[in-house]
Formats: sequence, structure tokens, C-alpha cells
Amino acid sequence: MLLWDYRGKITSLLEFNFQTNNLRAEIMTFTPAIDPDIEYPDSDGKPMADNTEQYEWIVKIKENLEILFANSPNVFIAGDLLWYPVQDKKITGPVAPDVMVVFGRPKGRRGSYKQWQEDNIAPQVVFEILSPSNSLEEMERKLLFYQRYGVEEYYLYDPDSHNFQGWWRREGLLSSIPEINGWISPRLKIRFELTEKELEIYSLDGQKFLTSLELSQRLEQERLKAEQASLQLEQASLQLEQERLKAERLAEYIRSLGIDPDTL
Repeated sequence: MLLWDYRGKITSLLEFNFQTNNLRAEIMTFTPAIDPDIEYPDSDGKPMADNTEQYEWIVKIKENLEILFANSPNVFIAGDLLWYPVQDKKITGPVAPDVMVVFGRPKGRRGSYKQWQEDNIAPQVVFEILSPSNSLEEMERKLLFYQRYGVEEYYLYDPDSHNFQGWWRREGLLSSIPEINGWISPRLKIRFELTEKELEIYSLDGQKFLTSLELSQRLEQERLKAEQASLQLEQASLQLEQERLKAERLAEYIRSLGIDPDTL
């Protein structure tokens, strides 16, 4: 259950506590009515983000995951992409997670994610970044949607209040992660750390998730470092060549004195 204060900010996220038996029965018995005439738009007309901070977080998570799984052709990652889980838009309605990760589907362009065209594989991991415009009803609806359609891990971050919560699927239900600080995603193998300032995300080899600007700066630093190493190697090679020429001149001088330098 989501608890909201009067300013519309999240104050806490408690255990995802539904009537378990009823929910399981609903999930097991739900069968969408397939209507071939339904259109599935690629846009819901809503902006990707409401402010610069939300946008920066969406891009940071999405792009760093792209880098992390760059050599995994069957890991599809998308930001703000409409997900249609079944062929029945009237009942389900699409949801566009801020970031979603699908294991078992190839990379590539998609206008939307129509699950029945993707071997019926649901996104296993989703991220949502809160903004002031997000309502209680909207976030509750998304949580129910992710529960119903098989998401394994759901992470929700509010940059304004510095509140970070996560859920992972246990025994068929999304359950709140009791201690999120230091948590390692079972699917993504990334670690979440809550500092005094913000959420930090790390790959298991210790690489921190960076903004686009920070990534660009790091690449520039690595380029300069490589150039410096190349210059040092070139200087060392030049010094060796100078030493070789010096040795040859000395040997030639010794020969001019009638002495074989090889006997010295």
C-alpha cells in the first residue's frame, strides 16, 4: 500500500499486502478477449519526464544498463516504452515503465512492447522515477499492473524525498524488499546504495552508474590517459633508439683505434 502526505510526496511504502488467495485466483483465471481490430498506439501522448531531474535519472539508469549488457544480444532495455501485456487494451491498458529490462528478447527498435509478439515474455525488471505529478492512484495502478503481469523486480525512486523502495517476486507475489540499502538485484546483478545525498547504483565490478556528462568526462579522461601512455611509450622507444645510435658510434670509434669492440 502506498501512503501519501498532503503534498503528494511518498512518505513510506509498506508491504504489498493484498488478499493473497483472491489475487492469485484473479491472476490464474484472467483470460483476455482477443480483438484483432484493436489498435495499439506507440504513444500515450504523455511526456517522458516532468522535470530535468526525473529525466536525468531515467537516462542514467537506462544508458548504464545498456552499457552493462552491451555484449548480451538477448537483453532488451527500453525507456518510456508502452508495454501491452495482452491483446486487450480496453481491460489492461498499456503502461510505460520509465525503464524496463527484458531478458530473452533481442535488442532492436520497437515502437511499443507487444508481449504476444515477444514470445509472451514480460519485462522482468522495471524502474519508476517519481515526479511531483505522480498521483497515489497512478502508482497504485502501476503496482497492481506489475503484480498481475509477471514483473519479477520493481524499483521505485523519489529523487525529491530521497525515498527508494523495491519489490521482488516471491511465491507468485511482489513482496517489499525489507532492506534495500546494499541490495543486489537478482536479475541485473547491480547493487543499490543509499547515501546522504542520493541513490547510487554499482555493477558488481564496482563501476558506478554515471550521468551522460559523467560518462563523457570519464571517456575523455580515459582518452587522455591512453594518449599519455602512448606518448610515454613513444618517448621510451626514442630514448632506446638514441642509446643504440650512441653505442654504434662508440663501437665505430673503438674500431678506428684498431680495437675490436667485441673483445672488450
